[in-house]
Amino acid sequence: MQALLNAIAEMALPLDAQRIFHGRGGLHPGCEHWALDAFPPVWLLTSFLPSTDDELASVQAALSERLHQLAPEQPLNWVYQCRHKGQTETRLMAGAVPSPHVVTEDGARYLVHVLKGQNHGFFPDMAQGRRWVRAHVGKRPGIKVLNLFAYTCAFSVAALQAGARQVVNVDMSHGAMALGQQNHQLNGLLAGASFWAHDIFSTWGKITRGGPYDLIIVDPPSYQKGSFVATKDYAPGAAASA
Repeated sequence: MQALLNAIAEMALPLDAQRIFHGRGGLHPGCEHWALDAFPPVWLLTSFLPSTDDELASVQAALSERLHQLAPEQPLNWVYQCRHKGQTETRLMAGAVPSPHVVTEDGARYLVHVLKGQNHGFFPDMAQGRRWVRAHVGKRPGIKVLNLFAYTCAFSVAALQAGARQVVNVDMSHGAMALGQQNHQLNGLLAGASFWAHDIFSTWGKITRGGPYDLIIVDPPSYQKGSFVATKDYAPGAAASA
């Protein structure tokens, strides 16, 4: 796990939510099961294999040392989550988690819940995707955007902040849509946003009637119970929308 410890030792003090270490990207052999995210003022370590007490102690020592170097007045808050063989274990390892817990990215604010479930309300590893949307919309202000598999609508917030006229958010989860509305409210962006709790594979009629769209965002989750799986569902979905 030395690559993970090195990343901690070299990181700057995170002010925005961000991915600190992305072992699943395959660039660090032997560390493919680790991911470290910053949800200031909390760090979240995710492992896709069980971790030993010694490994967790090493991570805590590394986080404590780096935080003492960067901001000695701040307490260490960190959470460990293990996802293995369909089971999820989440532990608060040190400090506390704010409630409500609001993080920022590029001037936008988002609600997160790092102690609840596998989906925390915001995916830091999609930062470059959201920045691409900001840049694209910024060049074409006033466009209409369709955000499929919207989850809590972070792409929508980015698009509206960049100047989109309207964003239609579609996700089959009513809970995700409710959190998406809260994210828009946090950013003063309810005008221009629509929220449809809808399974796109049941019918495309409502979605196509709402068009045409200038930009379509498709960011489906894979391998979650009942969710879209790209290798199985992309072709039928593409055919249905044609």
